Amino acid sequence: MAPDFLQSDLYLYGVLPLLIFFARICDVTIGTLRIIYVSKGQRRIAPILGFFEVFIWIVAISQIMKNLNNFACYFGYAAGFATGNYIGMLVEERLAFGKVLVRVFSTDNGADLVQILNASGFGATSFQAQGAQGEVSIIYSVINRKNLPEVQNLLLNFNPNLFYVVEDIRKVNKGIFQATAQPKISIFERWRKGK
Repeated sequence: MAPDFLQSDLYLYGVLPLLIFFARICDVTIGTLRIIYVSKGQRRIAPILGFFEVFIWIVAISQIMKNLNNFACYFGYAAGFATGNYIGMLVEERLAFGKVLVRVFSTDNGADLVQILNASGFGATSFQAQGAQGEVSIIYSVINRKNLPEVQNLLLNFNPNLFYVVEDIRKVNKGIFQATAQPKISIFERWRKGK
């Protein structure tokens, strides 16, 4: 770029804040993914994401430090942070990485629900317990997170007023899980259109 353009008002108050805005979107989105991979114990990809997150952040913050009297850069930085959080959540939701525990509390026959889940390819275990309103069946099922909407539909078809809780799980050893078409190896293979 020509030195005159880099000193122009168009660059300083238009292009530079936009560049900072997009840089913050990238680094905050990467940061969201890094936190998810750290919480899931993914030691290989988390440091790589951390490198790119901090590298982009340093580039963005250095431009703000060079232009401390330019409030448009501050606005671009803050707006990029907010937008990056939103996009990071969308990306994380789209990846649906990991496994979750679905814990169901049912006053209906828990054995029937276990059969429905098993017939759909989901492992489930139930046992009887005493709740505030009498006997309940507690059903546990550990599933791939991407299958959560399907399991929720099964639960709500069984009983629309069913009480259930979904929790993230860090590690799982063995179990019954729906077969996947192909193993997912990297973040880029997990996020494809149509899945």
